[in-house]
Amino acid sequence: MTTDSTVQVLLPLALDDAYTYLVPEGMVLGEGDYVRVPLGPRQVIGVVWAVGGDAPDTAKLRAVTEKFEAPAMPELHRQFIGWVAQYYLEQPGSVLRMALRVPEALGGPRQQIACRATGREPGKLTSQRARVLDVAGDGLARSTAELAREAGVGASVVKGLVKLGALEAVALPAMAAFAEPELNHNRVELSDGQQLAAGDLRKAVTARRFSVSLLDGVTGSGKTEVYFEAMAAALAQGRQVLLLLPEIALTGSFLRRVEERFGVAPAEWHSAVRPRERERVWRGVASGEARIVVGARSALFLPWLRPGLIVVDEEHEPAFKQAEGVNYHARDMAVLYGSLGGFPVILASATPSLETLWNADMGRYSHVRLAARYGKAELPDVELLDMRAENMPSGEWMAPALTDAVVETLGKGDQALLFLNRRGYAPLTLCRTCGFRVACPQCASWLVEHRFRGRLACHHCGHEEPVPDSCPSCGSENTLVPCGPGVERLAEEAAQRFPDARIAILSSDLSRGAVLKEILRDIARGDYNLIIGTQLVAKGHHFPQLTLAGVIDADLALETTDPRAGERTWQMLAQVSGRAGRGDKTGRALVQTYMPDHPLMRALADGDRDGFLAHESDIRKRAMLPPFGRMAGIVISGADRDETGRFAQSLLGFVPDARDVQVLGPAPAPLSMVRGRHRFRYLVMCARDVDIQAYLRQWLSGIKPRGSLRLAIDVDPYSFL
Repeated sequence: MTTDSTVQVLLPLALDDAYTYLVPEGMVLGEGDYVRVPLGPRQVIGVVWAVGGDAPDTAKLRAVTEKFEAPAMPELHRQFIGWVAQYYLEQPGSVLRMALRVPEALGGPRQQIACRATGREPGKLTSQRARVLDVAGDGLARSTAELAREAGVGASVVKGLVKLGALEAVALPAMAAFAEPELNHNRVELSDGQQLAAGDLRKAVTARRFSVSLLDGVTGSGKTEVYFEAMAAALAQGRQVLLLLPEIALTGSFLRRVEERFGVAPAEWHSAVRPRERERVWRGVASGEARIVVGARSALFLPWLRPGLIVVDEEHEPAFKQAEGVNYHARDMAVLYGSLGGFPVILASATPSLETLWNADMGRYSHVRLAARYGKAELPDVELLDMRAENMPSGEWMAPALTDAVVETLGKGDQALLFLNRRGYAPLTLCRTCGFRVACPQCASWLVEHRFRGRLACHHCGHEEPVPDSCPSCGSENTLVPCGPGVERLAEEAAQRFPDARIAILSSDLSRGAVLKEILRDIARGDYNLIIGTQLVAKGHHFPQLTLAGVIDADLALETTDPRAGERTWQMLAQVSGRAGRGDKTGRALVQTYMPDHPLMRALADGDRDGFLAHESDIRKRAMLPPFGRMAGIVISGADRDETGRFAQSLLGFVPDARDVQVLGPAPAPLSMVRGRHRFRYLVMCARDVDIQAYLRQWLSGIKPRGSLRLAIDVDPYSFL
């Protein structure tokens, strides 16, 4: 029978379909409502996906337990979740899980209790208590955790002062409201080129229909101020704006820039945001009150009420591709969201991806260019240092020419940057006596030494162990040696060569959260004059006093089987070089390479981006690689290597015949074991006009891995490990 007394509820679990539940008497439910329902012995939060539907035997159905009073999930957002699941061959419930990461927000805002100074002195004034009272002396009310953090004490010290009457508990409003942006608060004077670009983007926004614009500007051209104008146009329409960034490390500086431009702090969304603030942002987006959100890729799955514009900054960054769970690409799904919702999307980059450039060449995206740096700044000169001609002493990594350039730069009072895209001290530790290499017990990879912490770490599973005093294989003492450089080892060499330098190390292993924000602020202020870092330094930072960028191992990223290796290397080196000379002084970049005749290196030195991209496109086209063809990866993993290999091999018997489709494998994945699971891989390659999702469904829909075996599909893969 079909009845309106039932609802179809999608649950945030690995499920293909919604479950049917009864609607209790007196409860009114509509599509998109958030509900709590019984599932076995537990209660689960889900979303009403449809009202009514087939219910063969209502007597056996269980009833909805609770309806939440939060705004219903918009129809557009439910469509988006369905499309993401369809494109990436995921269960809709798995995608819904990403939209229900803050269940606490559904219950309504909770009153917050804070502490405020009373003016009374405690009987015994310890140094810790004195610090708390000093912070609270401004009369402001703070939560226990916030007051303890600012005073540098434990929460028990604050609670003790409340008991003694030196602090009093007061009730604060449940959640602070989001202020309305001021559209003309601090508009900067744009150059002629910027004005033309901003005009094109404003037209796309005011048209109130779907479009994609590529904002393609050289490093330092002022792309941010240009797309701020488009954001203002969307805000003027009463719509919400999402600014997507690839890395959490970038959000601090962008939050300040957004606040300076629009007079209010934007909402912030990424994994480091505190739980209570996540509740506030989620509710603000759902109600439409949060007008500007700056966030990482997961911000796409907030319940947008009135989306009017998505800006994807640094659109070329691989970090926009989710590596675990649902393997979605935030840039591509932002375009999908705009298409479903009928609003514009802006993709911004100084080094656009080949996929995005191809779409622009095909006329699918408009192409807005900024060819010159803002103001008096000029692009840096790039010089290649041929390391084949250098007689480098053992254990040293900086060529004499680069060393001299750093000395000269620091002597002028400017800042220098040394870039090496390798975390830690050394990527490999081996025994000089027996040749033993210290490997991860859970992964097919070597452990990386982190000398500052005295640990060996795996960058794939997180396993750590102390650096051993003797070789684990032969027992020899003092024979373990680090091989190759990481940023910590480079910093050690730099400290010896430039003893008066004020060195800052930027690496995700060493700097994150508030510490990273503080270091970036101090660099911009000039407190450090020598910056040493990994790819963290290549993304969106503006250091006006930095005039020299040195690349230690430019060939590193080319030494992989990744079909995008050339493109990624180009992007990274161009971005690193572009950190130099962004102020009034001329910048230069020195690039150490053993392959100075490589087309990529020649193009980098000549500033011939179009020539390199044409060369790279030709290689991809002949191999039918994206964007000229389509790909999908299939990884089979399991606890037992032989069982996993047999299961992977058995899938060959189900491969469908199809024109313009090539199936490669199965073969052990380049990273053949991760977290104790053995891995085999297939690659599916096909022409652009092939429906690769339909092909994969036909092949794998009836396959049911058992036991420890798992099968994961990655449409449009970015990782080939």
